[in-house]
Amino acid sequence: MTSNADRSLIAHLLRRTGFGASGPEIDAAYAAGYASTVDGLFASSDDPGVAATPAPSLPAAIDKSADADLVAWWLARMTAAHNPWPEKRTYFWHGHFATSLQKVRYAPLMLKQNQTMRTLGGGDFRTLFRTMLTDPAMMLWLDAEGSTAKAPNENLARESMELFSLGVGHYAETDVRQAALALTGWRLDRTTGAATFSTKNHAPGPETILGKTGSFDVDSFTDLLLAQPASPEFVVARHWFRLGSAAAIPASTQRNLLAAYGANGASGSNGANSVNRAQTDLGALARALFTDASFTGSTARYALVKQPVEYVVGALRALKISPTAKDTTTLRAVLTGLGQLPFYPPNVGGWPSGQLWLTTAALQSRIAFARWAATAGDLSTVADASTGSRIDAVGYLLGVDAFSARTTAALSDVVGSPPSLVGLALLSPEYQVD
Repeated sequence: MTSNADRSLIAHLLRRTGFGASGPEIDAAYAAGYASTVDGLFASSDDPGVAATPAPSLPAAIDKSADADLVAWWLARMTAAHNPWPEKRTYFWHGHFATSLQKVRYAPLMLKQNQTMRTLGGGDFRTLFRTMLTDPAMMLWLDAEGSTAKAPNENLARESMELFSLGVGHYAETDVRQAALALTGWRLDRTTGAATFSTKNHAPGPETILGKTGSFDVDSFTDLLLAQPASPEFVVARHWFRLGSAAAIPASTQRNLLAAYGANGASGSNGANSVNRAQTDLGALARALFTDASFTGSTARYALVKQPVEYVVGALRALKISPTAKDTTTLRAVLTGLGQLPFYPPNVGGWPSGQLWLTTAALQSRIAFARWAATAGDLSTVADASTGSRIDAVGYLLGVDAFSARTTAALSDVVGSPPSLVGLALLSPEYQVD
């Protein structure tokens, strides 16, 4: 017999590691068991949904239609993936290393960055971080392309410490200026997307950054940042905040996640300047998070507000809507109205979180989407149920554990119309949280 508590836990895991969780998905994961479901997140296997949504071929020139194709492709991929964790993880890194098409303008470069996050986002953080420092889209976004020894640009140096690895308060302005010198010398071919290093435009050093002196380059700068005690704490906190809970991370959970992620270990060197090279295992960190008592406990359930992409993609998946080219305009308008269009974060800090998504300004877009989805989707689970059991059926369809008495009363008024019932359920408080 199915345990409601165990089923709720499985649903919680699926919501956090994907984009919602429909009743059938929860049933299948429950049958496999929690441990096996966690293992399956990290299994390397062919995904039919991914195979059915290959990356688009985009023109090298600036082309607004290519921007639309890129957004449409990722929404389709997130919707189709049988194992959504790699896409959810890529979505997480897109917010962490936030980069926008509005300034980059070259869709192929944004696609390349997206693929980099997908490929490297579950492995070694050092490799991902180092790659992002010379990622073509990032170079354009943070003005690193023309940074030279004579005219160093500080944007990438600052954000690499403040937003990508250490956090506020763990560096000084002198560190930013010196780090900017360490990152000079990189050039970009916008047509091919190739980043190349020009020795003559690179500051030869020495620089003093975070108390260490040496002739730094991208590699040694990466080692230096990730060897700082603040770095693993920052990375762990970001994972907890986006995937665990908006509440502060419990001390025991922080210790567990830090241990999984890795302590500073093997020595790396930059001439006379030696630093410890951090062990930064993102896969182990994620696995530890999903099995930690603070994550599996009841207090983490529904502790996050769904971000717009999670909300929209979750509904598409539950209602078996495979977005086509003709749906692109509708979905783009909805996500723009909700405030979160993929590839267009508002700034380098990424998107907000929590109740900031539940604004009256976004309500009309949410209502319009709920009505559209309830018309376009497969409602047979609800339509085939008896009138008296349709509220339970819509909860099962959308993966909602239970509706409150107030929500149930509102849903009771429209049980005679499956589209109205599903549309209203998509607007319920219970479906807005994760």
